[in-house]
Amino acid sequence: MSNDETYSTAYRSGMREEMERDGTIFVLGTDLFDRGGHFSQVKGLGPEFGADRIRDTPISEAAMVAAGVGAAMNGTRPVVDLNFMDFAYGAMDELINQAAKIRYMWGRPVPLVVRATAGVAQGGAQHNNSLQSTFMSTPGLSVVFPSRPWDVKGLLKSALRGEDPVVFMMHKMLTGARGPAGGPDELVPIGSARIARPGRDVTLISYGYGVTIAEKAAQSVAAQGIDTEVIDLRSLSPLDLNTIVTSVRKTGKVIVLDEAPISAGPAAEITAQINDHAFWYLDQPVGRVCGADSPIPHSPALVDALLPSEAGVVAALQQIAAATGPALAS
Repeated sequence: MSNDETYSTAYRSGMREEMERDGTIFVLGTDLFDRGGHFSQVKGLGPEFGADRIRDTPISEAAMVAAGVGAAMNGTRPVVDLNFMDFAYGAMDELINQAAKIRYMWGRPVPLVVRATAGVAQGGAQHNNSLQSTFMSTPGLSVVFPSRPWDVKGLLKSALRGEDPVVFMMHKMLTGARGPAGGPDELVPIGSARIARPGRDVTLISYGYGVTIAEKAAQSVAAQGIDTEVIDLRSLSPLDLNTIVTSVRKTGKVIVLDEAPISAGPAAEITAQINDHAFWYLDQPVGRVCGADSPIPHSPALVDALLPSEAGVVAALQQIAAATGPALAS
């Protein structure tokens, strides 16, 4: 069973179904009960479930996450909605030093979900940070970043039925993207990638909005005889290394597409893992097409200049397919 939904409404329908299924699930954050969040992600759920389960809080990310950690340790399943992932900087101790480590220190589950909209769009330097790089390197946190409505809903259900903290990132540029969404019990396992487009010549790896760019670029070069396999990671932690390595062994050529800054980001870790697990299958060095090492400006023209584009990915695919050198761009 599936329904056509937007990226945002798939989240809302998944949340509604899980709240109906499990009375211990509740959401806390700012502008949720009446407004439904900055991206309408829980619109209508406040009047439907009441103020105890869609809870508006003061503007303190530290307090929100701390309350969520305590509630998760005491038998409930809280969802802390930060609206923008950049605001997580105000709750790093609570998230990284507490939620991520309590299972290790005390053997206690912390079934907490921290959801926020992420990714680069308009809004300037303080609303376009790539925190996935930080969370991906934090043991104890799962990090998911879906690219389509089906995975938004399926990953949310897995997160809400798990026992450990999950950082749930949703790209701003995908808010209105439409597609099928699964039914009440169609879950997407955390840590499972998918082959978005099968191919034999080059492996192109991405996540979130990068998958949209990757699929368009793969379609563009198909007419030139370059058959590109696109991998949608869906989860950054844990990584589905089996799917990645299986594809690399088949194609021998890899590009990692990531809008996060090129230095010390997800693309760097994915590249290192490929070198560790599939080096002898590579015909070319792993290519990276990433964001520049720069804060994100307000100017749309400057933003476009700093981020990976379809044209840039097409050029990288052409270069690596022709074996003329490593496809490295920033």
